[in-house]
Amino acid sequence: MARYTGPKSKIARKFGEAIFGDDKSFEKKNYPPGQHGNNRRRGKKSEYSIQLMEKQKAKYTYGILEKQFRNLFQTAKRKEGVAGEILLQLCESRLDNVVYRMGISPTRSGARQLVSHRHITVNGEVVNIPSYSLKAGDVVGVREKSKSLQSIQDSLTANSAVYEWISWNSEKKEGTYVSIPERMQIPENIKEQLIVELYSK
Repeated sequence: MARYTGPKSKIARKFGEAIFGDDKSFEKKNYPPGQHGNNRRRGKKSEYSIQLMEKQKAKYTYGILEKQFRNLFQTAKRKEGVAGEILLQLCESRLDNVVYRMGISPTRSGARQLVSHRHITVNGEVVNIPSYSLKAGDVVGVREKSKSLQSIQDSLTANSAVYEWISWNSEKKEGTYVSIPERMQIPENIKEQLIVELYSK
């Protein structure tokens, strides 16, 4: 399964945000990478450059490569509603993202690994496809044999995030994808309209 495996701090510095979560290296050097990264007199970016950066930020945030991300956009465009908002909703409904949101893993890349290694169930059945698209009402849980994994227990203990569109049962170690989140319920700092403009050219 193709995914980004390069240096994460460097990417976070490029966008000026810790898009992969807590990052001590980014906190120390929160300016763009490269020889002139800390130079305040950087040239004005073109409209295309700004749009491209926003698309790349969204892709890195959700851990999706170009072909898959473009397919998601095409799907969003075919649906009724605002394409940019639907695009983010499709990203949020991915199984790896919901596993991350539920606190089963502290990172999306960790959530992707848990899904791939068959630790996660959907409606009682093991699903090992990170990009699996959940529907409202689907129940996501930790496989019975995996409930004792220390990494999962530590992540759930440390997790304090609460989302209106997700419910969680700590005793059963399972949660429900209650509904598709509204744009205002998605906390990611992504200007999705710029992505729509880029793909619409």
